[in-house]
Amino acid sequence: MGYLDNTSITVDAILTKRGRELLARNDGSFRITQFALGDDEIDYTLFNENHPNGSQYSGEAIENMPLIEAIPDENNIMVHKLITLPRGTSKMPLVTANVSKIVLSLGSSTVINPSTLNFNGLANLREPSGYTATIADRRLLTNFQGNGETKRRSTQRPYSGTAVSETIIGQGFQLTSINSISLFGSNSKLLTSLTIEGRDSGARVTIPVEISKEVIKSQSFNGETGVELR
Repeated sequence: MGYLDNTSITVDAILTKRGRELLARNDGSFRITQFALGDDEIDYTLFNENHPNGSQYSGEAIENMPLIEAIPDENNIMVHKLITLPRGTSKMPLVTANVSKIVLSLGSSTVINPSTLNFNGLANLREPSGYTATIADRRLLTNFQGNGETKRRSTQRPYSGTAVSETIIGQGFQLTSINSISLFGSNSKLLTSLTIEGRDSGARVTIPVEISKEVIKSQSFNGETGVELR
């Protein structure tokens, strides 16, 4: 959602298909339990400490900026979310995963387990509210599932012709690559990315994902065949 302008408190909200279904029930099942704030559209270089009318006008240009409307694509909005950290925090939280790159061959699977550094004063911790994971091109996976979370779990590949992203929630994530070569054309591999964000800390990490047309390894890795983790 987003504010349409800065002269009135008008909120423009776009509901997901699931949200519209719950709202249509009109039985109280539609409830907003969480929200996030972001400042993607703000250009802080416009802050002018030497404004000719005085310091009280230093932020005038920023305050008069037109704000963008709601965009139903998490890859282009709310990229920089505002977070609240305990007073005295000296280190920013950092999300890490058990791999730095995912390389899968046709039909192979792997599990990604994120954790957060410098969160609540601990070196390595899984966030209580879990993580969101966004795959940039959902076509490349037959299975994309959040582990340890019962909401917003995806188990089937709903898109075939359009490259769209999908976001799920979990403490860990299972990815299974496509087992067909129809999307490859003359390419030997397809590239996308997996972005994981902590729901409590707001920290995020982006992991490159490569789907190979050929089998990468014949031996198994932790019981998984044809998978290479870097």
